[in-house]
Amino acid sequence: MATVTDRPPPARHRLPGMPWRRSPAPLFLAAAWAGGVGVLALWWRDTGTVVGTADWLTGAGRITGLLCGYMCALLVGLMARVPWLESRVGTDRATRWHASAGRWTIALLLAHIVLIVLGYAAQAHTGVLRQLGTVVLDLPEMLKATAGAVILLAVGVTSARAARRRMRYETWYHLHLLTYAAVFLAFAHQLALGADFVSAPPARAAWYTLYLCVACLVLYYRVLTPARLNLRHRIRVEAVVPEAPGVYSVWLRGRRLDRLGARPGQFLRWRFLTSGMWNAAHPYSLSAVPRDDLMRITVKGLGDHSAAVAALRPGTRVWAEGPYGALTAARRSRQKVLMVAGGTGITPLRTLFETLPAAPGDLTLLYRARTPEELALRGELEAIAARRGARLVYVLNGRDGTRARITADRLRAVLPDIDRHDVYLCGPRGLSLAAYDALRDAGVPTSRIHHESFEL
Repeated sequence: MATVTDRPPPARHRLPGMPWRRSPAPLFLAAAWAGGVGVLALWWRDTGTVVGTADWLTGAGRITGLLCGYMCALLVGLMARVPWLESRVGTDRATRWHASAGRWTIALLLAHIVLIVLGYAAQAHTGVLRQLGTVVLDLPEMLKATAGAVILLAVGVTSARAARRRMRYETWYHLHLLTYAAVFLAFAHQLALGADFVSAPPARAAWYTLYLCVACLVLYYRVLTPARLNLRHRIRVEAVVPEAPGVYSVWLRGRRLDRLGARPGQFLRWRFLTSGMWNAAHPYSLSAVPRDDLMRITVKGLGDHSAAVAALRPGTRVWAEGPYGALTAARRSRQKVLMVAGGTGITPLRTLFETLPAAPGDLTLLYRARTPEELALRGELEAIAARRGARLVYVLNGRDGTRARITADRLRAVLPDIDRHDVYLCGPRGLSLAAYDALRDAGVPTSRIHHESFEL
């Protein structure tokens, strides 16, 4: 065991996701793009000769509306938390896809509203505001569609990074759930007013099928699957144990927890059924391999919910969803493995440190903290390292308070053959970005740096 300090270059790179060679991401994206091409083909088939400004505007309004409807379906599908997608593609990449789909949906929605109203106003030779009132009040299903559009725009605004940082997670979470209501309210007007559906029963059937499949995914994976999990395992808080300043482990008791299907490195979304904590689910990694009747998470008090974990009482009922995440042994491609952890990023790596198959000397854990007192689970890590013949390196601030850094030179000093390692990386965003840059500078290819973020 050792400590190192230094200063790194500024972060330059974007954190990687799961290597594409093992991921179904290309297939999923190809299917999504194929669906978009199908929507364009539907619009092209039903578009006749375009003459004049009004036709151009309404035609553009139609295609943006169709694409917006298609993106709404993809958006809700990505909210379904399909385990196959999240475990094979990775929760961080699925989250980025969801955020990107949301931005495209809002942009297409705004374009659809503006273009359609302008086109109708040009056709009727009326003012834009008057035409907007006519569209909203006189056309069938438009009042519900307008309500859905307002909700979607509100969700889009509050999902912007600057807005998210200024609101509680619980507030953002419940506003985000309104996306389901928005899509439901807007669906009927697509079929009632869409020229591409009114006279085309096959197109209507395909649209119904798309939305029905998405609704089934949400019902099954967001409602039925968690209900079955919690009825089967009946999880309750067993004990809360302090691990480091502001860091607590929650031991959870249940039935047949070893059959939960959680692999080392994965996380679940937890809802503690007590005052102030029942109304939102938060992601916390397992910090110990589940046993038949016990499992554990370790949480640092960074917000209202995580800080309240310290006050949980034994016997509190728990509602869990998952497991999720792709930061598992399945990503490994080399015999030698380095793990880089910071803060409570140690929790998923602790389970991998204990279970990842490795010969003595082939497994190294580098753990960044400000002081020795902040090294959560230190005794367990040292016992695992001794038992497995693994290396455990602490990166701590200097005695004078100098901030410890992870740099390429220090990494090569610890592991001269670091470019022959797989690397698992988990920690706060700033540390992860700096460590990723250092790893790249040390010669580790992106495909062998495995990272998963829990950011919204």
